[in-house]
Amino acid sequence: MNLRDLKYILAVAETRHFGRAAERCFVSQPTLSGQIKKLEDELDVIIFERTNRSVEITPVGAAILAHARLALEQAEAIEQVARAHQDPMAGPLRIGAIPTLSPYLMPLILMPLKQTYPKLRLVLSEEITDLLLGRLARHEIDAALLATAVDENDFDSLPLFEEPFWLAHPVNHPLQTHPEITADDLEQIELLLLADGHCLTHQVMAVCHLSERSHRGEMADLRASSLETLVQLVRAGFGCTLIPALAVRTGETSDTGLVTRSLAALPDAYRRISLVFRKSFPRRQALEAFAEVVRLQLPATVRRLPAAGTIG
Repeated sequence: MNLRDLKYILAVAETRHFGRAAERCFVSQPTLSGQIKKLEDELDVIIFERTNRSVEITPVGAAILAHARLALEQAEAIEQVARAHQDPMAGPLRIGAIPTLSPYLMPLILMPLKQTYPKLRLVLSEEITDLLLGRLARHEIDAALLATAVDENDFDSLPLFEEPFWLAHPVNHPLQTHPEITADDLEQIELLLLADGHCLTHQVMAVCHLSERSHRGEMADLRASSLETLVQLVRAGFGCTLIPALAVRTGETSDTGLVTRSLAALPDAYRRISLVFRKSFPRRQALEAFAEVVRLQLPATVRRLPAAGTIG
């Protein structure tokens, strides 16, 4: 038995599929299946019941998986403690980020981070909030850049910045003649949203005082899977939307056919970005250094939050 075998059985347990588990572990399916069979023979138990249609975990398998997860977490902790002792700013740092933030923030910070900490190797991933929190809990990433407050005893967070929302509407839209955008204006427009699962969807609905029940306009069923698609729908004249300030700054809205407007009259129209991590993560110094690089590279269109204290 070794740590690799434990990673294999956890991958199967989480995917309930040997093929997908093999892809996650970057090995062939026969290799993964063979190693798991050897482990079962070594322990003289059946961890998984295999059929043509499903993979089920046996009762003894569930108990073994619980210990396997703990063993891998402890093994990772040993590596992190050793790395923190040698040089906390060296080696990999696995950061996840939500899709409505990553494309606009990462280009601002990657080069300064590399110049400041040349030994640090940033490993990036991009997923929606719930998936990132799951990966964080499973120790698959070290921290996550999120726009949602996290109420978990095992997690802590570092505040980074408040990012105002901007209104995006097509050229020649009636709102173009308004000197400023008000709350009443937002309640009257045909609003385009991202698909369910994106925290930005719920934040925009809160700013515009919408609920799922009230959002039944002509475009209510037209949901985009990405912010880029959403902007293109607005540009094509299908409606309006709110976009984060960094997306405006980085040129996402620079082409013709689209107008972006500040929501200065709505001081609560913003989202708060934080770096969320496990309290047990031993390289907090690396996360604090990463957070400070982020703060230093922020444009004037967002509000930098102080480093002192934590939230969450």
